[in-house]
Amino acid sequence: MSSADAIDVDDPVAYFLEDMGYHGKHERTRAAYERVLRGFEGFLAERGIDGPTAADRRACLAWVASLREEYAESTVATYASYCNRFYSYMTQVGAFDANPMTLVVEEMDETIDADPTRREISVPRMRAFVADVAHPGDRAVILTLLKTGLRVGELCNLDLRDLHLAHDAPARPIPRSGRAGARGRPDTIFVDPDISAGETANGELRAASNKRKRVTLLPVDRELRGALAAWLAVRPDARSSAEPLFCSTRDTWGARLTPEMVRETVTGYARDAGWYRTGGGASENVTPHYFRHFFTTHLRDRTGDRGVVKYLRGDVAADVIDTYTHNWGDRVRDVYLENVYSLA
Repeated sequence: MSSADAIDVDDPVAYFLEDMGYHGKHERTRAAYERVLRGFEGFLAERGIDGPTAADRRACLAWVASLREEYAESTVATYASYCNRFYSYMTQVGAFDANPMTLVVEEMDETIDADPTRREISVPRMRAFVADVAHPGDRAVILTLLKTGLRVGELCNLDLRDLHLAHDAPARPIPRSGRAGARGRPDTIFVDPDISAGETANGELRAASNKRKRVTLLPVDRELRGALAAWLAVRPDARSSAEPLFCSTRDTWGARLTPEMVRETVTGYARDAGWYRTGGGASENVTPHYFRHFFTTHLRDRTGDRGVVKYLRGDVAADVIDTYTHNWGDRVRDVYLENVYSLA
């Protein structure tokens, strides 16, 4: 491309995202790219680098290394691919001279294990881990992740209306779900597929997406019900009228928990247990995503029913979801309650 064809862009990320829209990319996809690319810009700014045009290969390598301190390798690979595509496109249209991510991504392709062998934690060891969590909010969050297989963003998006418990807590009424799908089904968590990052749901702008295509009704067993009741008894008044189920009791008192807050909480406890090391990969570190892996592995082994587990995880085809939704009361719930492991 000649110098005459080159273009000058004040905000390369905004330019790239606008072009993605012209190419028909979904708003959710563009929001994901924006979150990663703005984070990349912030990383560069902290190191005195004036934006993506001034970044070289070593700066990109340092950014990828910083991601490994927080995310699993599969997530790191995804974020790196976003940045690589951004650079590749901006180079093709003449806004950038070169793509410093090319060698970085090529090297990652040779080293990343797409299906890492994860740390093996038995149910008794996990039970001992949970026993050390005294904070009622942290305990409710961790048990919800371990007992349901929810993704961290899905947990953060839960509102009080999504929870239907069968009895009252000691200090305040436990909510009966306002969701039609959960009425008549006590001890249930309703997971709404129609919540996306950057969009408003139940009157509140959301920062995370629910990655499900259909509604999922999750059974709540005795242990989880007790943990949720204990949390609701002390839960602070929420800042949002959406009444998030889980909100902060720390610096941002009453604010909806974010995935970052949950990750920080979980990794803090995991570090204390010797299950998390800065720089450690998915095969070593225990994170909220590891809890989803724990749920899948142990419940599948106990039930022998992959269909029930896939339904609960929310990652099956529509026809299977319809089958298990129809039989929820006498199939999914019964199988789950008969086989779910004890952690409290």
